[in-house]
Order: sequence, then structure tokens, then C-alpha cells
Amino acid sequence: MNLLEAMRIYVRVVERGSISGAARDLDIGQPAVSERIERLEKYLGCQLLLRNARTFQCTPEGSIFHERSKSVLGAVEQALAEVANDEHVVKGTIRIAAPHCFGETILPEGLKRVMASYPRLDIELALNDKIADLVTEGVDISFRLGPLGDSAYIAWPLGQIRRWLVASPDYLKQHDPINSPVQLANHSFIRVKGTFDSDQLPLTSDAHIVDSVTIRTAIKTTHWRPMFEMVLAGVGIGVLEEPAATTAIADGRLVRILPGYDVPPLALNLLIRPQRPVPARVRKIVDTLKAFVTEALQAEQ
Repeated sequence: MNLLEAMRIYVRVVERGSISGAARDLDIGQPAVSERIERLEKYLGCQLLLRNARTFQCTPEGSIFHERSKSVLGAVEQALAEVANDEHVVKGTIRIAAPHCFGETILPEGLKRVMASYPRLDIELALNDKIADLVTEGVDISFRLGPLGDSAYIAWPLGQIRRWLVASPDYLKQHDPINSPVQLANHSFIRVKGTFDSDQLPLTSDAHIVDSVTIRTAIKTTHWRPMFEMVLAGVGIGVLEEPAATTAIADGRLVRILPGYDVPPLALNLLIRPQRPVPARVRKIVDTLKAFVTEALQAEQ
């Protein structure tokens, strides 16, 4: 039995929380994954997983073996990094998670740069505005906007994503003027669900801080793109992240409302799982993405 291969499969099964998910990640059949786990348990002489019809959990021995396997595999990655070149080290599958707007506007060019440097790499990109748990969802690299929370991770701050209050010129021609924050309540607001906890919009200005102003939410959506299209069409006003709004503002399709006020920006961080040493391929991809995203955000300023 190839013990290292079995350990890799076992670690992926535990971190994905399913045999089928691990099989997809590893590009092998689900029966093959199950068979490798059974052979590993027989080889070790103990049960690693308690299975039922839908899920499983680690036995005490399985939890210990999972942690030790991660350490061993990390050491192997490190050893390979010290004696091999990039072409041989940076290969395999990397799972990246990112929020929708960032993942659709900025990240594609960054992944293009990664693939140009490491063509033998396979990337799985999962876009979701919900926070991804790196360990339970088997994510190698995650971009997160806003507060980081209490999960375990290694994080690098990349900068901030600015947010702008915008409307279409046609909307502004056909509706009451917006010269002060309190007038926002007179207009239909379109927003992404979860962006704000209530119909209160936080605003700041150079002269003073406005904790929040009342807005009237007419439409809530789960994705930034429908909001963007509806604001363009003059259905209402909304808050867009700068990467999504820059081009439309530059060509006159959108106009910033209350330019003397800002919606507080969102901190952007890159996260990886808390493992030591960091696998060489993850470290190299992180370095490439950190450099690109920092450069991209500075260019937006």
C-alpha cells in the first residue's frame, strides 16, 4: 500500500466531510476512495471513521491520525520544495473560495497570472458571499471581506474594497434630488441581502461621522449582479463595491450620490489553514495572489 497516498486521501475525506467530495477533489472514483480508507484502517488495525448512511465522524484514533497525517504531508511538501523546481512542486488541485463580486471582477486576472506561472496546477474556484470554513469545506485559500471571525486560520491583510452609493443619471432626472443623507429615505434602495443588517446605511464624511441613515429597501437580492443591472436600469439606487462600479461611472452610466460621503470600506484578507509548514504550492500561489491583489487594489485608488 502507498501509505502517503492513503494519508492524502484520508485527510481530504476528513476535511471535505464526505467521500464523494474528496473523490471529486482528487479526481478519482468514489468507490476507490472508500476502498483506500478501508485498506488504511486494515493496515493500521483500527477504525478511523464511524460511518452511517449519510455522513461519518472520526473516531478518537481517526482524529489523531488526521492531525499526524497533515503534519507528515506538510513535511513531505516542504522537502520537495527544497529540492525541486516550481514546475514540479506547484501541481495538483488548489481550492480557492472568494466572495462573488471580488471573485468575478478582480480575481480572474489574478488566477490568469497564477496559471501563467504554474501551468500544471488545477484550480477549483468557489464563489459564495457566505463565510467558508477552510477546514470543514476543504478550502486551501480563501478571500474574505469584512470581519474575520473566530475560526482558526493564517491571514494576510490585502487592503480595502471601497463602496460607493450610486444611481443612474435617468433615475436622478426622474426623482427627487439627493443633497443630504436624510433624503435617501425618499428613494427606492436595492441591496444585496446581508450587506446591511437593517434599513440603516452607515456613512462617513471628512467633516463628521454619521453613524447611520435610514433607507427604504425596495428590493433585496442574493447576488450583486442583479442589483447592478437594476440600478443601471433606473429601478432604484444602491451601494456597489468599487471594482463593480468603476467602469460604469467612468462611461457615465452611473453617478455617485452624495460624493462627500462614503460607505465604510470592507477589509479584504487572504486566509489559509493553520498548518506548519505551509505546503510549498500553497505558499507560492499565496505569494502570487497577494502581490496581484495588492497591486490591483492600489490601481483602483
